[in-house]
Amino acid sequence: MPYQKAIAHLNSDPVIAELIISLPPIPPKPKEPDFYLTLLRSVVGQQLSVKAAATIYARFINLFPSTYPNPEEVLLLLDEQLRGVGLSGQKSGYVRAVAEFKKSGKLEPEVISHLDDEALIKHLTSIKGVGRWTAEMLLMFALDRPDVFPADDLGIQNAMKKRYGLTSEKKVLRQQMFEIAENWKPYRTLASKYLWKSLDNMPG
Repeated sequence: MPYQKAIAHLNSDPVIAELIISLPPIPPKPKEPDFYLTLLRSVVGQQLSVKAAATIYARFINLFPSTYPNPEEVLLLLDEQLRGVGLSGQKSGYVRAVAEFKKSGKLEPEVISHLDDEALIKHLTSIKGVGRWTAEMLLMFALDRPDVFPADDLGIQNAMKKRYGLTSEKKVLRQQMFEIAENWKPYRTLASKYLWKSLDNMPG
């Protein structure tokens, strides 16, 4: 993403412009080199604190002699082994689903790089345990896709209510949010990151 170009574009929105001035810069992060690993970590960490997620993920990785969870090896693990590192039965199923997806070749760069954002979100949410929010976070933080707008994220909703004085809820709120975010295209990811930062609530 051309960072300075994005900043210049977002400065046309007075609310975002104020955040850009008042908050530390949010420079682009390099893409995660291993998307499969990032996806596994996301699934393992769902609904857990950062600390608990890191502990369980480290234990999970240590199940493998090379400390790399090759999909073939993941699929050979027994339920007891996965429970032993702190994964619930449901999470164990999700981890296997990610491994199956990787094994089938559907996570290779040549597959995902050709998909636009909506198509990629649809592709990822076909994995059991990966919802739209998780897919959006992966696009924004692991793949550095520049124009993702996670309208269902509570942090984004709260920040936009506060900064833009929105008082609606549910469908009407989402509609208003999308109308405002239309002005940020094609850099909605960076605008969203500034909104999270304004709440000191940045994911990833």
